[in-house]
Amino acid sequence: MKLILAADENWAIGRNGGLLCHIPGDLKYFKQRTTGKTVVMGRATLESFPGGKPLPNRKNIVLTRRQDYEKEGALIVHGEDELKELLRGCDEGDVFIIGGGQIYRQFLPQCDTCYVTRIYDSFPADTWFINLDEDPDFEIVWQSDMQEEKGVRYRFFEYRRKN
Repeated sequence: MKLILAADENWAIGRNGGLLCHIPGDLKYFKQRTTGKTVVMGRATLESFPGGKPLPNRKNIVLTRRQDYEKEGALIVHGEDELKELLRGCDEGDVFIIGGGQIYRQFLPQCDTCYVTRIYDSFPADTWFINLDEDPDFEIVWQSDMQEEKGVRYRFFEYRRKN
C-alpha cells in the first residue's frame, strides 16, 4: 500500500478535519497519483470533501466504527479485517491511504511508499504525522524541485520503506 499526504514543517497535517492550506498544485498532484486507484480513508476525511462526496474516478473505501454509516459511491468497512477482505485480489500498489491522522497511523506499518508534500511553513494544527525524516525505516528516494503558489513554498517527496 501507499500513503499520500501534505505536511508542514512540523509534520502537521490538519486542523478541524480539514487541510492546513489550499495549494492547487498539491491537489493536482494528489489527483494525478490517485485517479484510477483505490483510496482508503476515515469517515471524517470523506465528510471533509466538497459536498461530503467520494472522490471521482477512484474506488473509495471508508473505514468507520459507525455500523449504520452509508454513503453513496463509497464502500464502507468497519475494521481492518473487513478492509483486507475487500482488498483481496487488488494490486496493493494501487491502494492509497489518504487520511485522516488515525488511519495514517494505523496503516503506515503496511505501507511501502509515502508521497509527502512538504510545505515550508507552519500552521495551527490539531493533527500530525510522524517525522519520516527521523524514521529509520524510511528513506527519501525522490524529491521535486521547489514549487511556490500564493507565497507558499512546497516540494513533493517520495519516501520508501527500507528493506
